[in-house]
Amino acid sequence: MITSVANARSQLRILKTSRRRKNTPFLPHMMHILRWDQPVTVSKKAELILRPSIDVKHPPVSLKVPWLNALGVFVDKAKQVSVHRTRSHRRASPSSLTVHEALVIPPRVHHVSVLISIRKISSWIDLDSEDEVLRMDSETTLKQEIAWATHLSLQACLLPTPKGTSCANYARCVNQILQGLTTLQLWLRVPLVKSDGDASEGLTDSWELWNSFRLLCEHDSKLSVALDVMSTLPSETSLGRWMGESVRAAIISTDSFLTNARGYPCLSKRHQKLVAGFFDHAAQVVVSGKPVHNLPKASDSNTEGTQRHPLRSYLDYVAYLFQKMEPLPEQERIELGYRDFLQAPLQPLMDNLEAQTYETFERDSTKYIQYQRAVAKALVDRVPDEKASELTTVLMVVGAGRGPLVRASLQAAEETNRKLKVYAVEKNPNAVVTLHNLVKLEGWEGIVTIISCDMRFWNASEKADILVSELLGSFGDNELSPECLDGAQRFLKPDGISIPSSYTSFIQPVTATKLYNDVKAHKDLAHFETPYVVKLHSVAKLAPSQSVFTFTHPNFSTKANNQRYKKLHFNLPSDGGSALVHGFAGYFDSVLYKDVHLGIEPTTATPNMFSWFPIFFPLRKPVEVHPDSPLEVHFWRCCGSSKVWYEWSVSSPTPTPMHNTNGRSYWVGL
Repeated sequence: MITSVANARSQLRILKTSRRRKNTPFLPHMMHILRWDQPVTVSKKAELILRPSIDVKHPPVSLKVPWLNALGVFVDKAKQVSVHRTRSHRRASPSSLTVHEALVIPPRVHHVSVLISIRKISSWIDLDSEDEVLRMDSETTLKQEIAWATHLSLQACLLPTPKGTSCANYARCVNQILQGLTTLQLWLRVPLVKSDGDASEGLTDSWELWNSFRLLCEHDSKLSVALDVMSTLPSETSLGRWMGESVRAAIISTDSFLTNARGYPCLSKRHQKLVAGFFDHAAQVVVSGKPVHNLPKASDSNTEGTQRHPLRSYLDYVAYLFQKMEPLPEQERIELGYRDFLQAPLQPLMDNLEAQTYETFERDSTKYIQYQRAVAKALVDRVPDEKASELTTVLMVVGAGRGPLVRASLQAAEETNRKLKVYAVEKNPNAVVTLHNLVKLEGWEGIVTIISCDMRFWNASEKADILVSELLGSFGDNELSPECLDGAQRFLKPDGISIPSSYTSFIQPVTATKLYNDVKAHKDLAHFETPYVVKLHSVAKLAPSQSVFTFTHPNFSTKANNQRYKKLHFNLPSDGGSALVHGFAGYFDSVLYKDVHLGIEPTTATPNMFSWFPIFFPLRKPVEVHPDSPLEVHFWRCCGSSKVWYEWSVSSPTPTPMHNTNGRSYWVGL
């Protein structure tokens, strides 16, 4: 059983038990030894820890220890279910609790304490053994132990590592069990291995083993992985694959620890970085094995004179790594609830946004600072200094919303000492009410004219020098900026300036197990053919992003066409190993004016901007990609009389069905 309390930055507590010893006295922060063949008398002191009147005359119970500051313990409860078969060495007799591994750090949860109980399944089972008796014993034992864990309402069971590279029967049995589970999770223990050696020498890439197992189990969301972290780590690229997988625990062997100058255990820089990554992705960290460091005798007991846990020094060090992590920035804390949460993209052209949505976007000061810089540069280029007092620049804000771009434009005019006349065009009648109040409050009546109309149908009384818009979506053009600006550019002077002047969409293949499982949970085709806006977190980015569609404004071409098609090839790094592509992350980058840009593409993203999350295009069937086999992807932007939609597919290494044909599942209304 694993028991842990996710209480960030809490003081480390250790649970300790002795093997099969009667009348063991309760010590501070210790768990009593339980024998399953007799009842337990709980002392007054113990009542603070255990529920009173516990009778373990029958099979073992799950003891939850809700200490406020406890970080937990990893307790071996293997061999608790008797299996009556012909071979005595396969019989599992009841035994008391023994501690040989310690769970030290909870996930990085803020302001929430979560108690979880996890059972460790017997490690001797081998469901792919050629020995039929052993295979049958293993299957019976596995089902009995998981059934008992379900009876105890435990949260998860830790499955032993497959004994070989072939695990079909093991996966079949686990898949059968998964079909009957509701809340219990199964964690498959897998070594963190990736080498370039010959496969005949043994397991060369543990990800291949995990991927094979979870595909045989139909990508069940109740199946996760627990990684055994060795002293030697694979490459950074190879490790990065696991950040997109459902890793629930990292089990670090004591052999992986180095020795610092004082003789205490410590981890290498690469191990520290890996552990920090697991903390950030809500994985439990477990220390496993026997102590291998000869520590000073003074450290053998604590201030209360009780014997220290043998792994205490290792636990202290890992707790120290957790405590020294930088606190999340304020904006990241605000966005915690949106991590890996699927949201439907906005349709501001077809729908009127709510006040709360406007307020969220208006708090993004970085975005409006960039717009102000772009307008200021455009004004300076448009009007020379010597004519600044004579010429008045006509600026139109199309899609003005509640006025933040109007304010940014007027601040740019004040900054550059240019005269400005502003038209604020907005189709949302509710936003227009707020816009009128803003103009009256700020005293802009003589400068700003409000037009309550769709920009595509308004007939302007004069031409504009500068056209400013904020119509970009997470994928650049997915909120119909091209269609809107094509309709609005008719009232822009031939030499007029459009802000933004261009924008480009980008995609990159990702491993995103959580997102894929969330989409799959809907059990229909439509959700697999819908792109989602997501604050990406538990995602492995498998290759650098590549550009998809580019739009430039103004576009006075008589053959203007907003339909697009792009074929892309992605190559995985050679040292990273194979990976499973669940879909594509989409971004955009826009040039507002000259060198002023705005975007969320990872390599050029505008710092401290939160108006846009990336977009995620899921695949109906994940595609396994190898470093020596390029991933060929096709994307289309299709236009109809009343809607615009995307279609996408993979043609290599494994063809996938065409997604969202004719916009049958998702489209953006004109």
